[in-house]
Amino acid sequence: MLTHKFLFDIAIILLSTKLLGLVTKRVHLPQVVGALVAGIVLGPAMLDVLHETDFLQQLSSLGVIVLMFTAGLETDIKELKKTGVASFIIALMGVIVPLIGGFLLAMLFNKGSSTEVILQNIFIGVILTATSVSITVETLKELGKLTTKAGNTILGAALIDDILGIIALTLITSCADSSISIGIVILKIVLFFIFAAVLGILLHYLFGKWVKRYDEDRRRFVIISFVICLLLSFIAEEFFGVADITGAFIAGLIISNTEKTGYINSRFETLSYIMLSPIFFASVGVKVELGSMTTEMIIFTLILIVVAIVTKIIGCGLGAKLCKYNNKEALQIGVGMISRGEVALIVASKGIAIGLMLDKFLAPVVLVVVVTTVITPILLKLIFKEQKIRTN
Repeated sequence: MLTHKFLFDIAIILLSTKLLGLVTKRVHLPQVVGALVAGIVLGPAMLDVLHETDFLQQLSSLGVIVLMFTAGLETDIKELKKTGVASFIIALMGVIVPLIGGFLLAMLFNKGSSTEVILQNIFIGVILTATSVSITVETLKELGKLTTKAGNTILGAALIDDILGIIALTLITSCADSSISIGIVILKIVLFFIFAAVLGILLHYLFGKWVKRYDEDRRRFVIISFVICLLLSFIAEEFFGVADITGAFIAGLIISNTEKTGYINSRFETLSYIMLSPIFFASVGVKVELGSMTTEMIIFTLILIVVAIVTKIIGCGLGAKLCKYNNKEALQIGVGMISRGEVALIVASKGIAIGLMLDKFLAPVVLVVVVTTVITPILLKLIFKEQKIRTN
């Protein structure tokens, strides 16, 4: 049956995220915090006005894709190349430390020595390895720090983190499902980046030529750019098993540093600002449901939140120090990698589908996503503000 409630949902999301965004701005916090809080307030956790629907979920996914595409547009490729090795080391440490921390914690609340229980506990660690850079990107853009050394390193590390997360997910699921071939999955990941590199060089050359030749109607460049973004996101996810946001970011890199990059980026900023970003941020809060949590699960949730935050800061911060970053930059990178976002939720849902995660652990995972998503922009604001004060 056709319903028009989605119109009301979008209207209330846009209004509430803007109002609470202005409130958080008045108290010197990033506006994305207000958008996240709006989702929690309107969702099942409090007022129960909004509920997660397929339509909102798909718009939210599109919002993340556009956000990562614009991040790619604004990325300095030369600076990203400089941080390549460092990003890999940081991402690797940012996977290993949370994986161990999550596994050890899960052992305390899900006791047993059977293979099934051990795999379930390891899976909690796998969930904590995820990094969602979309919140960090939005905050760094708002602070004007996206193109800094730390900002570029965070972007690079988060992309590599996605790949390492996919490998970790594949390893653990292959232990539970013998039909999955680890070798084939790794091969597909390698092939995707080879494909993206070849396509990127070709499209960057053709796009640059086309921009110079046809300059009378700049709007066509925006449409073609969006097509490239969507197609590469689809190809990454559908044919190579790589996260769609990785494809979107690479699409942005392909079009970056062309003559019309600034114009294209401004149009996508408008699209993201008026609808897609508010829906994405609010949708995270809407996922929270607290009614079914027991005392044991509340305790588990609180400890899991602490472990999720501390292990990313320690893991990524240690990786940054190994790469000769100073203490301030190491802390910025560690904090920038805290947010789990939609990546952790996707991993958790796959775990439930194949029986690797118990249903009772879903609410704690969602709360970890919300808390880390809310706290990341707050901590980033404090860290970069302190840096600005010291510079002045």
